[in-house]
Amino acid sequence: MTSTSPSTLTRDFLIAGLGLACLMAWDASGGDLATAHWFGTRYGFALRDNWFLVNVMHQGARVVAWIVMLALLIAIGRPFGVLRRIDRRARVQLAVTGIAALLAVSLIKQASHVSCPWDVQGFGGVAPYVSHWAWSVRDDGPGGCFPAGHASAAFACFGGYFVFRRRWPRVSQAWLATVLVAGLALGLAQQLRGAHFTSHTLWTAWVCWVVALIIDGAFAVASRPRSCKASTLPSSR
Repeated sequence: MTSTSPSTLTRDFLIAGLGLACLMAWDASGGDLATAHWFGTRYGFALRDNWFLVNVMHQGARVVAWIVMLALLIAIGRPFGVLRRIDRRARVQLAVTGIAALLAVSLIKQASHVSCPWDVQGFGGVAPYVSHWAWSVRDDGPGGCFPAGHASAAFACFGGYFVFRRRWPRVSQAWLATVLVAGLALGLAQQLRGAHFTSHTLWTAWVCWVVALIIDGAFAVASRPRSCKASTLPSSR
């Protein structure tokens, strides 16, 4: 497994910084309430109990996500398919990145006081709208809705982009596009139901990207000392 070059790492962090700037601009624009009103009214969200959105896009996708995570863990010791073509360290990175991203999103959700759109007064709920920036303010609703945990089922797989690009750039780009499309689709499904605001999905993508980026950097650093030692060992002659 080849290491990540400093220029590539710099570019990755620039992407994270640009994403953060875009997220802050979105939050400042008040886009969350505007887009939520596309799908909901003061009487609630018409698609909240839609069969396809509930059973396929929500419950079904959740089951698939856990199967994928379990498969990545099993593949560490028993690789299958394309995973046979990458080394054990890369397979460990894939599994660790996925689990770490899911945990990061889950921990933030547990600390959040933000309620879902369907619990907000403007959409038939009882809680006043409170920005997710107001961490110390409770909105008198159930809370725990920020960021979007469901979208993390796809975005947690960002690690594949970092692992596969070392050997197969085109595969990594296709992986990245697939993860983005899947994550945004899962996020949109929940927005249609009133389960999340748009920013919840976008923040989940950013958190998962940063987690994957940090872990990729950590694995790259961990792989350097061995190669450096090997190159500086004295000759046996």
